Amino acid sequence: MKIGFDGKRAANNLTGLGNYSRSLITHLAEFFPQNQYFVYTPKVKEHAQISRFLQIKGIQIELPDRPGWFWRTSGIKKQLRKDQIDLFHGLSHEIPLGIQHSGIRSIVTIHDLIFLRFPQYYGRIDRFIYEVKFRYACKYTDKIVAISECTKRDLIHFFNTDPDKIEVVYQSCDDSFKSAADEKKKQEVRAKHQLPEKYILNVGTIETRKNLMTLIKALPEIHPDYQLVVVGKKTAYTDLVNKEIDLLGLRSRVTFLQNVPFDELPSVYQLASAFVYPSLYEGFGIPIIEAMYSGVPVIAATGSCLEEAGGEHSLYVSPFDHQALSLSINKVLNTPALATEMKVKGLEYVEKFDTRVLTEKMIEIYTRVLSNHQK
Repeated sequence: MKIGFDGKRAANNLTGLGNYSRSLITHLAEFFPQNQYFVYTPKVKEHAQISRFLQIKGIQIELPDRPGWFWRTSGIKKQLRKDQIDLFHGLSHEIPLGIQHSGIRSIVTIHDLIFLRFPQYYGRIDRFIYEVKFRYACKYTDKIVAISECTKRDLIHFFNTDPDKIEVVYQSCDDSFKSAADEKKKQEVRAKHQLPEKYILNVGTIETRKNLMTLIKALPEIHPDYQLVVVGKKTAYTDLVNKEIDLLGLRSRVTFLQNVPFDELPSVYQLASAFVYPSLYEGFGIPIIEAMYSGVPVIAATGSCLEEAGGEHSLYVSPFDHQALSLSINKVLNTPALATEMKVKGLEYVEKFDTRVLTEKMIEIYTRVLSNHQK
């Protein structure tokens, strides 16, 4: 098969959608080298992480013959036909206009419909653009890949999508989280970032939806030996969080880290005593997978897909109940047997997110879409 990908995120985004795109394409090239993989992008970001991805054997980068504002939405089809692409995969919610008339089959990955669940977190113009793109892709693509059962339910609810058109294919995380960092590396990371001896960890953009405020409000009830380490990009919401920290007198107990090198993140996870993720809504929740692979107990919020990501042996609380959150965190910190059980059962649970298994499922979908077209 010749498979083309919308590579804008893969070649330019260093976080969620970029990581998803690079991980999927990398593992397809690794496990199924008999296929050809073309990554179409209007530009390429200069960064070591992206450079390593583009150098992987079997991946071919394709830049515009004629760059322009509408290349990804329309002009790309000419290059897809020139390269004789069999199947195009839109990795982040959209497909080229008119691809259904081109003879090229298509698949789209839908990560979440948070802009419809929580419209207050998005500008009116952004919501309009997202809805147009998402609806078009879901209507005209041959198959929709949802990254969780939660996202599948939202597609059916908001777009009235035929359930038979949707396949759920979970995400995994980068392989670097799946093995223990050596002690020297961990101590180097601890020293570099001045990590406390005992801490609970939160990872993710510091924005309203991620709901860090509930964790801050829970912190006074957590044993003072434990500090909170927050890894993520700051937004305007951070100002509100900082005001709450000062109001509660917690400044000495909270450490914010930004731009942590990707190869140091596994050590940051593995040094933590617990991982806490009180997000109001997610498409999936990759940080939970990273934490469980790192052997760290997980406490998360109810209400979206986080129970899917964390499994039955993680703990869950209502997202705004800071008292319940502090009780759950203390239960883990003060009960070594429970913490150990959560680590062991968590590692067993994340086997369902094994990279090879998920990649094989994606290839099976590609093959089925093409074979149905040829009948």
